[in-house]
Amino acid sequence: MRMQDTASISPGLSDQLARARELVLAYGWNATAYQIVNPGMSLWFSTRGDAVIGYVERRLTRVVAGAPVCPLERLAEVVEEFEHECVARRRRICYFGAEARLEAVFRHRVDHARVLLGSQPSWNPAHWASIVASKASLRAQLNRARNKGVTVGPVSCDDATRDPSLRRVLDEWLATRGLPPMHFLVEPETLTRLLDRRVFVARRQTGDTVAFLVASPAPARDGGGWLIEQFVRGARAPNGTVELLLDAAMRALAAEGYEYVTLGLAPLAEHGLREAANPFWLRVLLQWVRAHGRRFYNFEGLERFKAKFQPEEWEPVYAIVSEPRFSPRALYAIAAAFSDRSPASTVARAIWRAVRTELGWLRRRIEFKRA
Repeated sequence: MRMQDTASISPGLSDQLARARELVLAYGWNATAYQIVNPGMSLWFSTRGDAVIGYVERRLTRVVAGAPVCPLERLAEVVEEFEHECVARRRRICYFGAEARLEAVFRHRVDHARVLLGSQPSWNPAHWASIVASKASLRAQLNRARNKGVTVGPVSCDDATRDPSLRRVLDEWLATRGLPPMHFLVEPETLTRLLDRRVFVARRQTGDTVAFLVASPAPARDGGGWLIEQFVRGARAPNGTVELLLDAAMRALAAEGYEYVTLGLAPLAEHGLREAANPFWLRVLLQWVRAHGRRFYNFEGLERFKAKFQPEEWEPVYAIVSEPRFSPRALYAIAAAFSDRSPASTVARAIWRAVRTELGWLRRRIEFKRA
């Protein structure tokens, strides 16, 4: 079923959320467009009613999820209307996850600063079979999972929401994360509001669910597009399961005629890196985080994972702020947008979780030696 066929209003949604969903299904181009229907988002609508912006407010800054969702020819006007209101309310703005269309609006404006966050890999799924055929290591991973009896199939959103085995797998996956659960554009709780998303589930021959994939639509991409939003891998998933999930999703979307798939932002990615005027202090900080922050978030590993699927493009992704310079204050607001508490508290919780994990490993090693 093409995405345009799913635009009927769900009776379980509020009026605002239903309006936002309709606009996303009509005009959603940014890879993160559909994520404005996630829990916790505030919604702003243009006076004409033909545009919506999803955002969270932190430290007097409205951190926007990607970009305005609207007709392309209206993008600059919608930006002006939104920013005029924010100025009246004495709120700053940060467009986090902005892509080429919005970047072009601000490219030559000196009253807004942009920084490069990283890049996102993309494919035309019609070319996926050729990529698999040319990459022996990818075929080997697919065969590892198949040889363990893993099969993948699509599941309806209603069935996925009601299936307790998917919740179990999600809980197992969250328990392995170095950071506490994050929100905003990395919302883990998608099972309660799948709506127009696509779900592919990996199961063993026994029927045991071991992993699942969630994809969200970017309907206004040329030919229709999808963001692979989540790979959720349970404790009993054999090697190659994630690759098998992606293979199934790519082939299904290719068969339905879609022309764009992305795995989303790889923060601090060096692939597709172009020269950007990031301030010196930010370049130093991000280089340090990439080199030393692996315990909490393995940026380099995430980039390697996405790169191994041989993307056809690496598209730059930006943060754009309504100030002449990108400041630490803007960075703090972005960090706060991803957490339900202060960034300092989030890091402290992550460190404590890491310490507990290390102590658990140490205890098991001692018990093993004693045995």
